[in-house]
Amino acid sequence: MFDAQFEEQFLQLLRWRRDVRHFETRPVAEADMQAMLGCAALAPSVGHSQPWRFVRLRRPALRQRLVAHVERENVRAAARYAGDSRGQLYRSLKLHGLREAPELIAVYCDEQPEAGHGLGIATMPEMLRYSCVMAIHNLWLSARLRGIGLGWVSILDPQEVQALLDVPTHWSLIALLCIGYPSDQSETPELELRGWQAREPLTDRVLER
Repeated sequence: MFDAQFEEQFLQLLRWRRDVRHFETRPVAEADMQAMLGCAALAPSVGHSQPWRFVRLRRPALRQRLVAHVERENVRAAARYAGDSRGQLYRSLKLHGLREAPELIAVYCDEQPEAGHGLGIATMPEMLRYSCVMAIHNLWLSARLRGIGLGWVSILDPQEVQALLDVPTHWSLIALLCIGYPSDQSETPELELRGWQAREPLTDRVLER
């Protein structure tokens, strides 16, 4: 059992875990990166398959190609709000930190892992991907614990990113992550601060049968 002080600190960590888009360019120490990845690997996984695969993107030319790709997809996404009252607000949002974040990681799911021997995925193979999401959440909390921010970029075409990164075809892209020190911090999600979406009551999300 953990004491009340630990519980309060844990709740504070959850409250301050934010999706960061504004980063400083100063580097993250390699020791911190390794510690965060180590925490990610402590996540539960179906059949203990550990299907997460972390691809660290280090080449400037690759970063530039990813930025160009995401910007193209962002233009397409903005078209969804053409004529909508949210169109102008959408275009004003900063939705990624790919240019300035010192660390970029693509998280993949190995859909055919040898580890785990197929346990738990006969009827729900998507459990492999859910396991990777759990690893990302561990990584996220571990980063926040160190004052480091993480941003999850989803405005992209997984197939194009797959081709750019030249990874095995049986890997599925789960996330493109920006990691670095936040240039500003808030307990309130940025999308709530900007008027895009407020947190809704938990009572509307809990059902009984």
